[in-house]
Amino acid sequence: MPSTMSDRLGSMQFERGTDAGRKLKHIIFGAMVLVAALFLLPSTFTYINPGNVGIVIHRAGGGVDPHPLDPGVHVRVPFATGIEEYPVFLRTVVLTRGGEGSGSNDEINVNSVEGQPVSLDVSLSFELDPAQTPKLYSTFRTDIDQITHGFVKQTIRQALQEVFGTEPVADIIGPKKAEATNRARALIAQRLQPYGFEVKQFTINELRAPQAVMDAINQKNVMQQQALTAQNELQKNTFQAQGDSIKAAGRAKAIMAEAEAQARANQLLSQSITPTLVQYELTKKWNGQMPQVTGGATPLLQLPTATKP
Repeated sequence: MPSTMSDRLGSMQFERGTDAGRKLKHIIFGAMVLVAALFLLPSTFTYINPGNVGIVIHRAGGGVDPHPLDPGVHVRVPFATGIEEYPVFLRTVVLTRGGEGSGSNDEINVNSVEGQPVSLDVSLSFELDPAQTPKLYSTFRTDIDQITHGFVKQTIRQALQEVFGTEPVADIIGPKKAEATNRARALIAQRLQPYGFEVKQFTINELRAPQAVMDAINQKNVMQQQALTAQNELQKNTFQAQGDSIKAAGRAKAIMAEAEAQARANQLLSQSITPTLVQYELTKKWNGQMPQVTGGATPLLQLPTATKP
């Protein structure tokens, strides 16, 4: 009997220990699940910022999803799905001597048709077509900053070389700068468009050539300005001389016309004066008195005789 009671007590203690062990295992398992859930929860959801799209990468198979994620919260499978954000808002890349504050040199170097080196500071503004971003990522497999300072920069340099390489350095620095900029912009837009880039603006902020070339261009500009000034002065003098000649011709013509008119008047006057007319005019002015003169002869006033009909 004592042994039986002892066995029962031992059996009860064993069962209690087993239940406690099971409870402890359940607690440990629950804690592990909770920790795993807390660990996986952040990677279960992804947030795409406004102005961006999410490129979905299926790591378990399937490659890059052709449909990007819009801004907002999205569910994904942890460890099996990767997300790469691409900005689709307006961005501007500035390529200058000294870089964008990084200390690197991002200026574009090209050669003119004479082989003269020319360095340029340029800026390019663009947007990405959201529908094209998966293709862009599949092509380059990197973020947009790396693409911009790699592929995009090389595209800009190649387009500028093709344009500037056909023009004299004096023209691309001077009168053809705007034309060259527009031609380069068209080439850049054409070559970036298949990758989803929409070029909004392209500008050449500064253009540098060797000092000797700049001095020669400046001297040429001075000489051209002087020649233009001399030409303008010559034209001014020519127009003034022509004006004086026209005025002189007008005065001479007026004098000639006046002389001709006077001569004509004199001719008509001489033709109208006759002896009869003279006698008539003298008679009108005679007061009837004889002239008070000394001499033996009495002057006679001959009057015109009337003519018979």
